[in-house]
Amino acid sequence: MRDVRGDVLYVGKATNLRSRVRSYFGSSRSLEPKVLALAQLVVTVDHVLTRNEAEALLLEATLVKRHQPQYNVRLKDDKHYPYLKVDVQNPWPRVTITRRVEADGARYFGPYASAGSVRRTLDVVKKLFPWRSCTKPITGTDPRPCLDYYIKRCIAPCTAFCTKEEYDEVINQTVLFLDGRSREVLDHVEAEMLKASDDLEFERAARLRDQAEAIRRVTERQQMATTTPLDADVFALARSGDEACVQVFFVRGTAVADTDSFMLDGTQDASDAEVLSAFLAQFFESATYVPRNVLLSMRPDDLEELQAALRERRGSAVEIRVPERGELRQLVASAEENARSTLAAHRVRWMSDRDKTQAAMTLLQDELDLPAPPNRIECYDISTIQGTNTVASMVVFEQGAPVNGQYRRFRIKTVEGQDDFASMREVLTRRFSRLAASRRRRREATVTQAETAEVDAAEEEPTAWDIVPDLVIIDGGKGQLGAALDVMRDLELADVPVCGLAKREEEVFVKDVDEPIVLPRDSQALYLIQRVRDEAHRFAITYHRKLRGQSAQRSVLDSIPGVGPRRKRALLRKFGSVRALQEASVEEIATTVGFTRRLAETVKRSI
Repeated sequence: MRDVRGDVLYVGKATNLRSRVRSYFGSSRSLEPKVLALAQLVVTVDHVLTRNEAEALLLEATLVKRHQPQYNVRLKDDKHYPYLKVDVQNPWPRVTITRRVEADGARYFGPYASAGSVRRTLDVVKKLFPWRSCTKPITGTDPRPCLDYYIKRCIAPCTAFCTKEEYDEVINQTVLFLDGRSREVLDHVEAEMLKASDDLEFERAARLRDQAEAIRRVTERQQMATTTPLDADVFALARSGDEACVQVFFVRGTAVADTDSFMLDGTQDASDAEVLSAFLAQFFESATYVPRNVLLSMRPDDLEELQAALRERRGSAVEIRVPERGELRQLVASAEENARSTLAAHRVRWMSDRDKTQAAMTLLQDELDLPAPPNRIECYDISTIQGTNTVASMVVFEQGAPVNGQYRRFRIKTVEGQDDFASMREVLTRRFSRLAASRRRRREATVTQAETAEVDAAEEEPTAWDIVPDLVIIDGGKGQLGAALDVMRDLELADVPVCGLAKREEEVFVKDVDEPIVLPRDSQALYLIQRVRDEAHRFAITYHRKLRGQSAQRSVLDSIPGVGPRRKRALLRKFGSVRALQEASVEEIATTVGFTRRLAETVKRSI
């Protein structure tokens, strides 16, 4: 689909072209916002016929990567992703970084998500395998080798210090290692070491020993994936708002040989299955190796077409599956956790950009009609499971950055069962009653003029509780916001701005406005308050899990009057368990160190 200038807006595929195109120009009430915006810009539609759906899938991925259309899910700057190239067609091959895959007979490894990750890999490979890094013609007649030879980074084919066969062996080991087959490389090096030792070539055996040890150290740093060998790529998707990240684990043998993560653009209004499907098609369109297994965190759209395309590229069977249990499910879960972590780190890097943070606060001031930019933001969240161990968190951001030293956590004391509204009222009352009291004291001191300014300053040294926030964010919708406003009104703090952030649609609710404020999905202001809300949720749920774990470890002995930690340890040391204590007599309990007969009778009655 092209616009009036002929620029590509969208690339898609269809088994029925007529019905697919008509779906973009139906009733505006039935169209998603992204599709509606696209339909208003389309002027011409071009089409290409393919032999089957698998071919259409790969062609779609190729065109998306070439044109980077605005309305497609696409890898960020994918056309610039780097690869490692081993020019095996050269008589004396080297390993280099390239951003273009060509049909020149060379071996390519990648794509890597960034120049940093490909350079780290190249650095590791260069330390393990002594191939040449120079570009000069190799004649074997140079008078002396360069520094790389003396630091064991090259075996000097330029001076004929090695044979062609020896150099080719180094390149073969490099290719195997980049393929993730480090176990095979290690076995070969150790076998050569033993052979050199048997032939009394002790210097060569020592070099091979050091190389084997270096390979072993690198291999040991790789994460253990499965107990049985596996050839698989593992993909997991994480999303937050309009951002999406895919984490990839490359499993070769029983270990994760390498990992990488990719950020995606154009994911708004697309389902998780659509996003993952689009990513996989683009990733494998340029991937230099297709594994036997592809493990996913969810079933993508076009699974059958993708499987057929990968089978054709590999030349043998490829199985795509979504593990539900066992080691493979744990592996996918680990990839999911890494994807979420990468997405959070991406947000933190964004927040560290001072200009963007300032722009976000200015925009948030305008959108919420605040009297000043929200330089200090406080956010509150409730965490509970069926009304047990209910806790709350308070996090503080200043100038868009977290102030960890001012975070606070609360155990709910006055609410029975699950009542998020009442719990929120309790937390806000406990926090802001101190601010209200501080204000009253200052007003009274001003009116009475009873003490000197110096005494006032000493007694009224401000604390975190005395600071007035520029914005209070409540995790929740209208109900939670109403509870917060009630507290502020009762404490005479109606001048403190409060808003509620409903998680499902990311709607912002404010005082005296019936309809929610919907910030643009790519708004920096939305980005900022999501970051604050997510941090409050993390802090609350961490505390809740801690309390839940402590509750699970509590013993019946903890509730017996007169039995503290020391006497509890004495009982358990003597009887071993509560069941054995239940079977013991009062006399046996009374003979325990620190116990009387009366206390022993109390214990016996209580258990």
